[in-house]
Amino acid sequence: MRFVRSDGSPMVKVMRNIVLLLFVVIFISIVYNFRNRESNTESALIAETTASRAFKGVFIRDEIPITYSGNGVLSYSVSDGGKLGKGSVIAEVYPDEEQIAVKRQIESLTKELNILEKIQNPGTLESAQPSSISAGIEESYRNLILCRDMMNYEAFDAAKENLLVQMSTYQIITNEVSGFKQQISDIKAELQQLKSRSFNPMETISSDRPAYFVSYCDGYEGELKSDNLDSLTLERVREISDERIDDPTIVGKLVEGYHWYIAGIVDNSRKEYNIGSSVKLRLESSSEYIDAVIHDVRDEGDKSQSIIILECSLLSHDLVQHRTEKIEIVMGDFRGLKVPREAIRFEKRNTTDENGEDAGEVSFKGVYILKGEQVEFKKIDVIYEGSDYVLSKIHEDDPGYLSLYDDIITEGVD
Repeated sequence: MRFVRSDGSPMVKVMRNIVLLLFVVIFISIVYNFRNRESNTESALIAETTASRAFKGVFIRDEIPITYSGNGVLSYSVSDGGKLGKGSVIAEVYPDEEQIAVKRQIESLTKELNILEKIQNPGTLESAQPSSISAGIEESYRNLILCRDMMNYEAFDAAKENLLVQMSTYQIITNEVSGFKQQISDIKAELQQLKSRSFNPMETISSDRPAYFVSYCDGYEGELKSDNLDSLTLERVREISDERIDDPTIVGKLVEGYHWYIAGIVDNSRKEYNIGSSVKLRLESSSEYIDAVIHDVRDEGDKSQSIIILECSLLSHDLVQHRTEKIEIVMGDFRGLKVPREAIRFEKRNTTDENGEDAGEVSFKGVYILKGEQVEFKKIDVIYEGSDYVLSKIHEDDPGYLSLYDDIITEGVD
């Protein structure tokens, strides 16, 4: 006799349900672990950043105030930031503004006349050839752009004048214009009329030494000098303001030497600023970067409030317009693998010396990565620290360091 067990028996149904439940649990566990693992890793990608900090900068220069009687109106012969030689004229004093306006008209027309006479010169026209003039125009234009980019404004004016002469000469020899004789005659007549209305200056103010010129004073000239850098305190740096003296006898001031300084207060608790390091500065009033060297860094007990002294050698119109200004100090541009700060771990490893002998245990900074189903520790070489991430130097030839596209585990590692 043969007994056949029914598939619909209670025992079979219970076992089948248990097996199905186990499959469901396993499936849910796999999906959960996969999604959890995926959400807790981050690929190591290349990132770039600029390390910079902003602070209130105080300009420190060796300055000598210049004054006069205060009678009359000043007509400056040099702009702010302009360079003076010994005996160079700084300004002339005239009775009123009208005389200054006449003087400026005469100067402008005289310059224009000189250019036109140079163009109209028979020797220039006879020796000029269209091909050579065309090549000269291209060269002068490139020189003009170079002077602009280098902020050499004196050379820029000369290059502009040379380009104008060449372009006008080209117009004459190609018969686009007949010449500029009538314009020359008109300018000479106007100059003669203006000169009949002009007067000699009441007083001429000259420089007694080579220097740069600034057309105002602010009262800090006697205090903020290079000889007083060591005595500058945190409190004094905070107190200094950007104001000018309203005094009719002030002509301006001379700035001596090629080197000047900027003082500010920075957080140096991480020892980011070191004496002798080269940095770039960006001023609020200028779009150009300025090269500087860290001359000194000191604190009064709190490294998060340190005085930094930066030395510079470039002077221009923009750089002499303020006593204090918001300044951004750029420490450098960095490129590396971006690592979340929360993923950084430390692992101790035994090391050996050059002879292969045991050198003891060393703690390495790094991250754990997920490689397939395996977890590995990879070292990192930090070159920049941000608020919530760091950049690690790329070591392409060393597999022990973090590599591009490694899956960094941010949490969940036993």
